[in-house]
Amino acid sequence: MIDKKIYEKVITFSKDRDWEQYHTGKDLAVSLVLEASELLEVYQWSGSDQWENNKKDKIKEELADILMYVILIADAYKLDLNEILKNKLDVNDKKYPLEISKGRKEKYDELKKKR
Repeated sequence: MIDKKIYEKVITFSKDRDWEQYHTGKDLAVSLVLEASELLEVYQWSGSDQWENNKKDKIKEELADILMYVILIADAYKLDLNEILKNKLDVNDKKYPLEISKGRKEKYDELKKKR
């Protein structure tokens, strides 16, 4: 998971600038989606050759922005990212058992129908 010092640095950066006053759940979620859209824009009108087209730095920049907003949302709601990620992985493990999902792209409800 993200190093605790990095996590705290993201929170401190925001607090030092008194930006918490603007960090409602809604506004942080909107910002997260906007940053995810900027990542998607990197891939617009292109093939699968992103690394070769000198877009690696832009991809890294947008991923960092996304991660920062994820951290800020978790902090705003006092959520433990390790815990919620572990819980989601447990849920996904039940929805997508290895024996029926390996190498398959179908959603969990479709996989169970084909069993």
